[in-house]
Amino acid sequence: MKLFDNITDDNFELFAAHFYENPQCTDTSEFYDDLNRFRYLKRLLRRYYLQDDLQERLILNHIIVISNVFGIEPAKKMLLHRIEKEHWPTLKTFMVFLSYLKEDEMLDIPLDQFVVDKLREI
Repeated sequence: MKLFDNITDDNFELFAAHFYENPQCTDTSEFYDDLNRFRYLKRLLRRYYLQDDLQERLILNHIIVISNVFGIEPAKKMLLHRIEKEHWPTLKTFMVFLSYLKEDEMLDIPLDQFVVDKLREI
């Protein structure tokens, strides 16, 4: 088994550093700023679930930046590790909208219809 076949809390940062590609990054603080996007995204998803406050453009922005600096495939693994399973339908909906998922991925996770409707308005 390879080191990154399974992401854990113990190897998450190492996994992130391995795939991190930001040509404008000048020091480690920028790397950690990008890692903090996972925390912000979790907070935004939690707010949507608890308060019905969907910040769709901000969520899209965080997912796009995460995917740009880590790559789409590593970002998907990292997102699924960091985001609670109860929020996966919403996350999946955003990833489908961005064409980040293949047709055979996450088939058992439903789309969030409210989010689908909001994204269609963009």
